[in-house]
Amino acid sequence: MNNWCLNVFRKSHLIATLALISAASSHAADSAKAPDLTKARQIAETVCAACHSADGNSTGPANPKLAGQIPEYLHKQLRNFKGLDGKDNARQTGGQAGVMVGMVAALGEQDLQTLAIYYGGQTLKPEKVSGKREDLDLGQRLWRAGDMSKGLPACAGCHGPTGAGLPSQYPRLSGQFAAYTEAQLKLFRNGERSNDPNRMMRTIAAKMSDAEIKAVADYAAGLR
Repeated sequence: MNNWCLNVFRKSHLIATLALISAASSHAADSAKAPDLTKARQIAETVCAACHSADGNSTGPANPKLAGQIPEYLHKQLRNFKGLDGKDNARQTGGQAGVMVGMVAALGEQDLQTLAIYYGGQTLKPEKVSGKREDLDLGQRLWRAGDMSKGLPACAGCHGPTGAGLPSQYPRLSGQFAAYTEAQLKLFRNGERSNDPNRMMRTIAAKMSDAEIKAVADYAAGLR
């Protein structure tokens, strides 16, 4: 092989090698960014399924439905239970929250992220509509317009007209167990749950009666 051919061969080999390195680096970068949903599913099936079901459609109102929930919101809640960002458990103490603290204790940050994405990608099986007609009418009024005489804003302003929520602070409430939503509003009202940004939910819930809380929770459960 003459020198010219040898130089061409060397250059071609170098270009091909660089292309392979570039492709491998790009693939590695994509792999690093891609969530490991296989592992997340394993965690869901082994750690979370007993309370939330593997697909996030809990069968009892003590444990919320996670399927279809906003991933950013789920991630924030898991971090709050974990006590990250230099804070202790920022959700609430005792009860189901105490159980969650133990459940997330062995999970790392990457696990929390991928678990939130996994559950957010599952299909929600919404709760059936319940409550009396007059309660649902009251819930609808509060959801759509609030009550300006009490300084109570419309729920739709943050959670959306159909209850789909807004990342990452305002969760999806449509199709959620009415009893669970009712319980959380009362925890906010009593100050037992305190991980709402700028005390927003504590301030709102403090202005709501038991009847109003139940009405809103019943109405949200029927939103689609």
